[in-house]
Amino acid sequence: MNASIFGRGAGEGFGVQICTGPMHVQGAEPGDILEVEILDIHPRPSAKYPGKSFASNASAWWGFQYHDLLEQEAKRETVTIYEIDLADPSFATALYSYEWTPQTDPFGIVHRTMDYPGVPVDHASVSKRERVLDGIRIPARPHFGFIAVAPREADIVDTIPPGYFGGNIDNWRLGAGARLYLPVAVEGALLSLGDGHFAQADGEINGTGLECSLTGTIRIRLHKAGADALPHHRGLNGPLIETPTHWVVQSFSYPNYFRELGKNAQSEVYQRSTVDLALRNAFRQARRFLMDVYDLREDEALTLMSLAVDFGVTQVADGNFGVHATIDKSIFAGRIAPEAE
Repeated sequence: MNASIFGRGAGEGFGVQICTGPMHVQGAEPGDILEVEILDIHPRPSAKYPGKSFASNASAWWGFQYHDLLEQEAKRETVTIYEIDLADPSFATALYSYEWTPQTDPFGIVHRTMDYPGVPVDHASVSKRERVLDGIRIPARPHFGFIAVAPREADIVDTIPPGYFGGNIDNWRLGAGARLYLPVAVEGALLSLGDGHFAQADGEINGTGLECSLTGTIRIRLHKAGADALPHHRGLNGPLIETPTHWVVQSFSYPNYFRELGKNAQSEVYQRSTVDLALRNAFRQARRFLMDVYDLREDEALTLMSLAVDFGVTQVADGNFGVHATIDKSIFAGRIAPEAE
């Protein structure tokens, strides 16, 4: 597509995530809930180096750190390359790093910063720093950072800011064994997923996770709207993650930035997101979840949230900042579980 009509540069797309989709889900209609279960996920092997896989982390200008470096006069973006031994893919180790230098893309455009991830790097133009993070292992947390259905508000959607429809959630808990519930907004749901991460910490503080080509196996279930909806589906208006042991209520600075920010929402959201807004929305959604699913009064939900619900910053890298509330299912051991009702 010609992304210049959206103010993007030559060779760019509308967003940067590499995704599979959209997939049309037969029978899906607005008001339904789409369940995406991650059955398996693993790094793709290198075609050049047998038994190895590789990943990268970019400490980029859109990261939280860029305007808070110790040497403010020496602004820099740094790329670190990691190796995964497929004989034991439980961790990754750093191979080398390099500082970004201006790169010329195949269209002849010079990129002085990493303004568009995916620009080919001329390795003759960078100086590699070897033996970085020597003796340190990065624990594997493979997940797809991007899982989304199509929102109803726009025909062409930037893949970077997440929202009520899912998208670039970047929550590492969405690994094998996890399920993501998304409210269907358009006919057929139009599911897309991608943005493979081998690992990531809460916050995604420098702008990216450990970006890696991943192969996943998923199972899709469609839950029709109606009176027999499961308790955790009732009133669902944003992403909900379920793991074998936890519920994770996911929210953002603007859960529906299309509606909240108007006709320029896809650019405004980058300028107006804050962690405070994201925390406020995560609190509200977690309160509603506890009241709807476990039949708690508001005051009961409030004391429980302060004592046994962990709120964490999912990411401050994706335009629409994320905060999640993690709820341990075991605290309800003496109460009827949602699946049993």
